[in-house]
Amino acid sequence: MCPSETQELNPKPLKNSDNESKQPLSLATSEDQENAKEEDPSNKKWQKMMNLSSFTSFIVEPFEWLQKLSARLESTFILGVVLVYGLSQGFSGSFFKVISDYYWKDVQKVQPSAVQLFIGLYSIPWVMKPIWGLLTDVFPVKGYKRRPYFVLAGVIGTISALFLALSGKLAIALALGFLIGITTGVAIADVTIDACIARKSIEIRSLAPDMQSLCGVCSSVGALIGYSSSGFFVHHLGAQGSLGLLAVPPAALIALGFVISESKTVDDIQCEKKKAIENLGTAVKGMYKTIKCPDVWKPSLYMYLSLALSISTHEGQFYWYTDPKAGPAFSQEFVGIIYAIGALASIVGVLIYQKTLKDYPFRSLLFFAQLLYAVSGMLDLVFILRWNLALGIPDYFFVIMEECVSRIISRIRWMPMMVLSSRLCPLGIEGTFFALLMCIDSLGSLTSKLAGGMVLHVFQVTRTNFKNLWLTLLIRNLLRFGTLALIFLVPNADHSSLTVPSDTLTNSTKNGDSRDDDHLQLVPLNEKLEV
Repeated sequence: MCPSETQELNPKPLKNSDNESKQPLSLATSEDQENAKEEDPSNKKWQKMMNLSSFTSFIVEPFEWLQKLSARLESTFILGVVLVYGLSQGFSGSFFKVISDYYWKDVQKVQPSAVQLFIGLYSIPWVMKPIWGLLTDVFPVKGYKRRPYFVLAGVIGTISALFLALSGKLAIALALGFLIGITTGVAIADVTIDACIARKSIEIRSLAPDMQSLCGVCSSVGALIGYSSSGFFVHHLGAQGSLGLLAVPPAALIALGFVISESKTVDDIQCEKKKAIENLGTAVKGMYKTIKCPDVWKPSLYMYLSLALSISTHEGQFYWYTDPKAGPAFSQEFVGIIYAIGALASIVGVLIYQKTLKDYPFRSLLFFAQLLYAVSGMLDLVFILRWNLALGIPDYFFVIMEECVSRIISRIRWMPMMVLSSRLCPLGIEGTFFALLMCIDSLGSLTSKLAGGMVLHVFQVTRTNFKNLWLTLLIRNLLRFGTLALIFLVPNADHSSLTVPSDTLTNSTKNGDSRDDDHLQLVPLNEKLEV
């Protein structure tokens, strides 16, 4: 610091009157300078430019992220994720959820416990995911492993939706069969795109969380559109007429099957069949050897139990929401709005995970996510008991708040499970094994819904009797807390250090299965592959 600066900062006391009169003048001049600086138009302009730049960066950042993914991955792969997760799972799944609830309630007039069991049967195609995965991995059609199965999924879904919409009131068994047909199309498409995601997660490991975030965003945006429009269509077209709109997403899957980029494997059909049989044996052995690894079966068991123990009471709550006497009597449009806002909250959950949580160890992240999940479940209990009214909180505000909280936490809880599943897949049978892991999750979901239906039946929750609904919610929440005791099954590692045992292929080779080298590659997941 120069002497002049020292004197200015630490002025010496002045003795003469002239200097005393100058000192206040110097201070006033300094204040004027500060005011002038604040009032300087160029300074204000610069601040506005900075604020505008920050806002623009916030808007542009997602597009830059998507552009980055498109540059590293194939553009048709991105299109496939958008159509499958956004349109097929997101929009179709959310639209289907609301429409089918009103279909069973208003058209078929079924009890909530029975509907809860029917919803469990929707999970059958998802439980069969290993079969779809085997088909896509080892039974190519005309040399293509993925494209024909997008077409198949689209055909099944389109036919099922059109029959439901155009056939009048059907027998319950037949209607259930067509509804399962819609979910079958979604499940086959999901397995097919998941096979692509699992392979790319292995080949480009640094983008594994980003790919799951893309899936989550697409699913949530699609769900937002589906939920927000479902109530409108139920009100104007009826539940059965609205089912016809579910033919649009599978029709898009048919188109995807013709445009998605995929390399052709073989040209000779006879060679293709022979190779498929060989690959089937390799895939089954690879799945069996991989699932026996403690680092694989332990987290898989946790994923199953965490879903199964959280029994589903959704149908009991749905009937109560819409009951004009016992419940708040929400309209069809408002039910759709509730779920739509929840889908928007799911996007927030994805962003929170992507921005702040994706690098945390799986065990710590899942422990706190499960704890928050159990705590948030108590909000349902508060709402059913109408304690929110005692606190002066209106029903519509409380249910939206509860939906947002539960969706954000559910998404944060689900994202690391999906990343963990994608990182446990052996290269070569990634589609089949990822489908197996998702089958385990689907079994957990099926168990949850069936157990929930039984609990609703045991406690006599019907279309008009909701006296014991609060007790079923209490049991559900206590089971969620109990799941915390199983967190030791989850590996205490992050996505970059998690490894899959690499000696499975070696063991197969020692047993004489040298042909497995071409189809089954189990590698450490912290080893970066070049693509």
